[in-house]
Amino acid sequence: MSETANSGRMILRTSVTSPYGRKTRMAMLIHGLQDRVDVVPADTLDANDSLRSQNPLGKMPCLILPDGGVLFDSRVIVEYFDSISERAPLLPTSGRAHFDVLTRTVLADGITDAALLMVYEGRFREPPQISDRWLEHQRGKVQRALAAIGAAPPPIDQPDLSSLALACALAYLDWRQPMTWRDEHPALVAWLDRFAAKVPSFGLTAA
Repeated sequence: MSETANSGRMILRTSVTSPYGRKTRMAMLIHGLQDRVDVVPADTLDANDSLRSQNPLGKMPCLILPDGGVLFDSRVIVEYFDSISERAPLLPTSGRAHFDVLTRTVLADGITDAALLMVYEGRFREPPQISDRWLEHQRGKVQRALAAIGAAPPPIDQPDLSSLALACALAYLDWRQPMTWRDEHPALVAWLDRFAAKVPSFGLTAA
């Protein structure tokens, strides 16, 4: 398939394993937009992948609009999906709730950011170059963020952007296993189990 939007359809560039891409794919399903979006694989490490021309940062997810416009960053894409859907927004549009959800989302995404940096430390450095101090620094971020968000987790009955972000972050920790987390955070384990049972798009977007 061509990676240029056509026929009124959008193109979402991501991989099935990206936690940020998973967040946008979940939002797409929750909003019932799957018939308007083509998901096209992307490889951030491939210098020949057109992702680098679509997003100069070479990062995913990246959404190509029918008019040729491009949106990137998962939060931006989810907010755009909110704007074109008739269903309840995943990010409240105004008031304190808007900022509370954004703040929880930043916290959840921060867990993913730190986990990715731990994974990349082992992937892109030779063993003698790996910094235990750097790994511990990232591990501390995850531990503090899990404790904070676990004390007041996002809603499940009416999931919002932060719910999706947290579910994707926890699933990424389970998959890549840059550190253990389940024994220390049983409440979040239970939260993730309830979320998976309540929100079908979580299972549908599993790698």
